[in-house]
Amino acid sequence: MKPKFHQVPKPLDHTFSIRHDVLPHFGTIWHYHPEIELHYLMKGDGIRFIGENISNFEKDELILLGSNIPHTWKCHIKQDSDDYVEAMVMHFHPECLGRDFLSLPETKSIQKLVSIANQGLLIKGETKRKAKKLMMKMKDEQGVNKIVFLLRIFDILAHSDEYEVISSNYNNTNFNKIDENRMNKIFTYTFSNFKNKILIEELAELSNLSITSFCRYFKMTTSKSYFDFLTELRLNYACRLLINSGLTVRAIAEESGFENTSNFYRHFKNFKNCTPKDFKESYMQ
Repeated sequence: MKPKFHQVPKPLDHTFSIRHDVLPHFGTIWHYHPEIELHYLMKGDGIRFIGENISNFEKDELILLGSNIPHTWKCHIKQDSDDYVEAMVMHFHPECLGRDFLSLPETKSIQKLVSIANQGLLIKGETKRKAKKLMMKMKDEQGVNKIVFLLRIFDILAHSDEYEVISSNYNNTNFNKIDENRMNKIFTYTFSNFKNKILIEELAELSNLSITSFCRYFKMTTSKSYFDFLTELRLNYACRLLINSGLTVRAIAEESGFENTSNFYRHFKNFKNCTPKDFKESYMQ
């Protein structure tokens, strides 16, 4: 799926940026940028899309994204609600401290971290606690102290194994060849309509492609079929309902866009290696 290039705003008198966002939502466009991004979610929940991965997100989540891996966060905001999302977001260009900075012997561990982060990393444990604490302090610092905090954060991340790779199968060499407007139309339409029946003919028409060309186009760009993508989106939404609602499994299957309960059970077991009931009980424990 072709993301949209995003020009990260940066003050002219700063080498990198860190900001504290309080917003109604994070936006809808799947985008990428050369800057490395450290994203700490303080409030909000929903479904995030990083590379070829679709997963639920919730508050107190720290994610490190390498250069040019496409991403977006889709928030669950109730209508007529004053809910909002809150995040601390840092952007750091790999060459902002000099073109050869990551080639120095002293930064070899950071160079390795940046390479792994091209697949997206979910930071966990004590590493997350230390890094987010430094981010909070960094936003109010000025001058050289700001750079010192940046280096301290990346040193902590580089010497930790408390992370989970998010999108190990994503191939980011394809997205520069794809029509960004076409894929963002497909992406937006799917997220808006996944609870209903979606016909491949509708997506093909939206994309100005034949059905065969659309299927080939989507598979080439995302490394998965459109219906695998759609099923994964529905299952992640179903997981949220299992955890956060008192609906029956049958009602959750219908609300998530599955035609019948048996179909839902089959896909859920393939996706989570357990039944919906076992998933909910495991989470509650």
